[in-house]
Amino acid sequence: MQDFISTLTIWALPVLFAITLHEAAHGYAARHFGDRTAELAGRISLNPLRHIDPMGTVVVPALILVTSSLAAGSAMLFGWAKPVPVNFGRLRNPKADMLWVAAAGPLANLFMAIGWALLFRVAMMISESDYAIPLARMADAGMQINAVLMILNLLPLPPLDGGRIAVSLLPAGPAYKFAQLEPYGFPILLLLLFTGILGDILGPLVAIFRFVLAIVFGL
Repeated sequence: MQDFISTLTIWALPVLFAITLHEAAHGYAARHFGDRTAELAGRISLNPLRHIDPMGTVVVPALILVTSSLAAGSAMLFGWAKPVPVNFGRLRNPKADMLWVAAAGPLANLFMAIGWALLFRVAMMISESDYAIPLARMADAGMQINAVLMILNLLPLPPLDGGRIAVSLLPAGPAYKFAQLEPYGFPILLLLLFTGILGDILGPLVAIFRFVLAIVFGL
């Protein structure tokens, strides 16, 4: 139980930042390109409470952390927030602008991963401090959760951001047909998760991204 509380304390802040800024970034991008739906709904906000889904942001990730702590394994953290509402029809150039609105979330995770890498570097520089180990653990968690969210959301599966990017880039006909997969996207994602296929896909990609961060920042 003590290990779980310690793990939860380390992961709580990185997870909240990763989810909040990811969702807010979509709202900011949508407003920039002409759609004020998220703004009018109060979702362009850095307040985590506006983006938290009780089940997806709290219950499911906590259960995964409990399970991994009890099993002494390394389960992949999984969860979701309330999607920011975007009316793509209100964008000035819907098909083209959809790419940037969708990419805004993963880009936010990329910048946060870089920020946490810099904090990990700071922890290495103050290794004699009592704060070094907690800071390093939190920074490591920050790099991990942002790497997972970024790469997961870039998978070409609607309604993930990668799916919307694919719809934006495909010609009109194929884009319309591909977009019809959206109602089935989340069940497909859960199937991939529970069969272990999602972990097999994300694991190597996350490892490569973490390796690049380590090389660039000397971690």
